[in-house]
Formats: sequence, structure tokens, C-alpha cells
Amino acid sequence: MARPAETEYAPYYGKYLGLVPEEDVLEALRAELPKTLALLRGVPDAEAGRTHPPYTWTIRQVVGHLNDCERIMGYRALRFARGDATPLPGFDENAYVPMGEFDRRSLADLALEFEALRHSHVRMFANLPEEAWDRRGVANEAEMSVRALAYTLVGHERHHTAILRKRLGVS
Repeated sequence: MARPAETEYAPYYGKYLGLVPEEDVLEALRAELPKTLALLRGVPDAEAGRTHPPYTWTIRQVVGHLNDCERIMGYRALRFARGDATPLPGFDENAYVPMGEFDRRSLADLALEFEALRHSHVRMFANLPEEAWDRRGVANEAEMSVRALAYTLVGHERHHTAILRKRLGVS
């Protein structure tokens, strides 16, 4: 499968797609998951509830945000893959995080949720007909392809795990 062309996504998402040099996005989706889970398993739960200035979210909140985005981007991909042309709204991540109350949950539980979501999306993407990858839809007033959404999931995960590694001082 070819990487998404710049015409398949809004410029904002370029920062995420730029983190995914792989041609095989399904393999990238699969391969990134154990890396993220290993990182999260190494974080003591007490540390998971701290912020690390200049960042304003706790580690639990970051993982809750990853879960929200995994769901939203996956839903968009499903709708577009099925040929649904209904424009979809955007979402405000900064409003979602406090409403998610992620700090009342354990980091292990949030990681388990992420794992389940990712496995679900890998299965969905793996079983799409070839022509579905090129289908597009509009979300947050911008056109995006199914292929670009799959790459965005990996890039978004890499973006946030890189920040977490920096915060935690791990490589």
C-alpha cells in the first residue's frame, strides 16, 4: 500500500504522518503496540498521576487521550471506509480529558483499554477491501482518507509516547 499523499489529509496531521516512515501501516499499527505497553508497564502508578511541567496532563490523562483519539479516528475510518459521506464534527481534546476522569483509574486499566482498542482497529483495517483505503470523508471540516487515518493512529501514538519517554527520562 502506498503512503498517503499530502492531499489525503489536512496539514495539521502532517506532524503525525511524518512519524510513520513505514510503507506497511498494518505492521506499524501492530508493532507499535507492544512498545507502548512496555513503556506504560514501567511507570509506577504513583508517577502516573503526576504532571511534569511544562506539560499539563498526567500520564493517565495522556493515555486516556490516546484512547479517545484511537476511538474517534477509528470511527472516522470506519465511516469513510463504508462510503458514508456525512460530514463528522471535530472534538476538543482539552475538554475531553477532564471529562474522562482518567486519574480515577489505574494506568494498567487505561493501558488495557488501549490494547483492546488497537487490536480492534488492526482487525478492522486488516479486513478492509483494497478500494476502501482510498475512500475519503470529511471530519472537522477537512477531507481525510481511510489510509491517512490509519497512519495518523500510529503517528499520534508515537508523538505522545515520545513525550512520555522524555518526561520519564527513558529511551
